[in-house]
Amino acid sequence: MFTIGDFARYGRVSPRMLRHYDAIGLLRPDRIDPATGYRFYGAAQLARLNRVIALKDLGFTLQEVASILDDEITAQELGGMLRLRRAELEAAMAAAAARLNQVEARLRTIESEGRMDTDDIVIKQVPAVRIAELTGTAGSYRPQDITPVIVPLYERLLPSLAAAGVTPTGPGIARYEDAPGGDTTTGAVLVHAGVTVSAPVGPVGDTGVKVVELPSFEAATIVHRGSMDSVLSTEQVLARWLDTSGYRSAGYAREVSLECPEDREKWVTELQQPIAQV
Repeated sequence: MFTIGDFARYGRVSPRMLRHYDAIGLLRPDRIDPATGYRFYGAAQLARLNRVIALKDLGFTLQEVASILDDEITAQELGGMLRLRRAELEAAMAAAAARLNQVEARLRTIESEGRMDTDDIVIKQVPAVRIAELTGTAGSYRPQDITPVIVPLYERLLPSLAAAGVTPTGPGIARYEDAPGGDTTTGAVLVHAGVTVSAPVGPVGDTGVKVVELPSFEAATIVHRGSMDSVLSTEQVLARWLDTSGYRSAGYAREVSLECPEDREKWVTELQQPIAQV
């Protein structure tokens, strides 16, 4: 048997917490000395304490913890509940991390205002190209909406081409267009994740991959270095240039992957903004 202090130390909790658990009936002492009122606990009670702390740390209230434990669920059932809650927390953490990245990108954009140089913008005629692509729909053109769509598309596209014996012959090309009923500010966007291929290329099995011919167009281009989650500042350089150049935007910028190492912060991407004379 352990005193309340020793049991608290082995359970990595405070004696005060154990007294509270006793008071609400969540974890009773194994024995209470009738003369002194001292509480004593057995080592077997650590199993219940571990479950109490695990469920509490995963967001359950003490009333919910008591209900779960009093139902005498099996260790397998409890493990399933904990894994589900862990998945929920991981998803929430990923969403919070994505929001933090966007805040940091916006902060960098604000800090660089007045220091953005449009001299790196080059006007050129982008040649016609043939690409194999998969298409999905994003809620908007914001990076936090685009990334969760385009990454899985590429993860499916490249293995599908390899299985069909198709070898890319040029860079990856991501392009966008308004989804039916969408608009350029808040509406849904069709996301096309593609790679350059050579002719002829037949159907790529039952994969959803389409081979399309993209026509030539005039573009204002600029190179973005880093993750596409931080592309905002580079896009705004294009916006400032368009405002004084005598050209107007003729659609979404196309993204051509020049370098794509594992570290996304080392990516090099050319933005090709379709333009037309005002």
